[in-house]
This record gives sequence, structure tokens and C-alpha cells, in this order.
Amino acid sequence: MMQREVSPFQQIVPVQRPPVVLFRRPYRISKRLFDITLCLLALPILLPLGALIALLIWLDDPGPVLFRQYRTGLGGRRFAMYKFRTMVTNAEELKAKYAHLNELTWPDFKITDDPRVTRMGRFLRKTSLDELPQVLNVLKGDMSLVGPRPTSFDVSTYSLWHTERLEVLPGITGLWQVSGRSDIDFDERLRLDIEYIERQSLLFDLAILFRTVGAIFTSRGAY
Repeated sequence: MMQREVSPFQQIVPVQRPPVVLFRRPYRISKRLFDITLCLLALPILLPLGALIALLIWLDDPGPVLFRQYRTGLGGRRFAMYKFRTMVTNAEELKAKYAHLNELTWPDFKITDDPRVTRMGRFLRKTSLDELPQVLNVLKGDMSLVGPRPTSFDVSTYSLWHTERLEVLPGITGLWQVSGRSDIDFDERLRLDIEYIERQSLLFDLAILFRTVGAIFTSRGAY
């Protein structure tokens, strides 16, 4: 029987894990049905809410209300991820100007009180409502409700042990988002991603979704 390859990171930091269910077909099918069912049930609420948010974004800063950014997903495949726009329309052009304020290790990029964020954008980020359009990504099959957060940078920037996170669909929320730590670097996030991959189950997904709701209401989430 072939043994599952152990990443260099796991060799350095051995952790006792429950049995891996990653490659079990029934689990993958159940997870997909779980995602689609929850998204469809939520659509009657999300559609009018999304229309209101789109109007408020345009009134605050006229321009496109949706922001499409290419992210790295399952197997390293790049896909277009959707979000409500929270920054000025030329935010990408201004990124180089404010690069010296970056608080994380490149290619991660984060600025507390980012000057590119609009007034409506600050509210959307605080409440995580800017993530709502990613329901479309879930329905398309690019993402899951729960999984490692997809990176904006390409897999070519990954170290070998980083690629373990690419074994599953990326998620709207995940273990990192409910950990209460929004300022950790990519390597630290990988520890949580690997923990999720090794522990994942529908019950674990439900627990993370419930914790996500709590993190949003207490502003403890990291999105």
C-alpha cells in the first residue's frame, strides 16, 4: 500500500491527527452537496442584500461594484474570485505607492487603515459582507464554503511544503479566519490550513461556519 507523502513541515513539527478523509469520494460528494444546498437556501436573503450593498458602494464611490481578482485554487489552478469592491477604483495602481506600509511578509500584503479603502469599504470589511459574491464561486465549483483561503499570489511563489494546501478547494472561511489572529504570516496560516486538511469533516465544517458567524459579530475574524 502506498503511503501518503509527508511534507517537510510535518516532519519538523509532528502532530497527532485523526484519520485523513481527504481522498474519500463519499466525503467529497457530501461536501459539494453541502455547499450547494446552503448557498441555494441562502440566496433569497443574499440577493436583495447584495443589491442594496451594490447600490451603497456606487453611491459612495461611483464605479464597478464587484471586484474580480485571480486567486490560486485547487491544484494551483488560477481562478477569478469575486468580492464587493471596498477600495478606490485605482487601488491596484496605488499598491506600489503604499508598499512601504505593508505589515506582512511579501507577497502577503496588508495595511491597517489602508488609505485605499472607501468609507463603505471599511464597513463591508468589518462585517465581512464584501465576501458575499464568493457564493457564486462556490456554486461554480471554484471554492467551498470552508477551506484554506485562496492566495492572490501564484503557486510559483510557494515553498514545497506550502503546496499541501492546494490539495483541497479553497474556502470563503476557514480555520485561520476563526482563530482570532489576523496579522500572522503565510507560514503560520499554513499550519492552520494543514490542520484543517487533516481534520476535515462535515461536522468540522459546520463548527467553523458557526464560529465564523460569531467571529463576524465580535469583529474577531480574519478575512
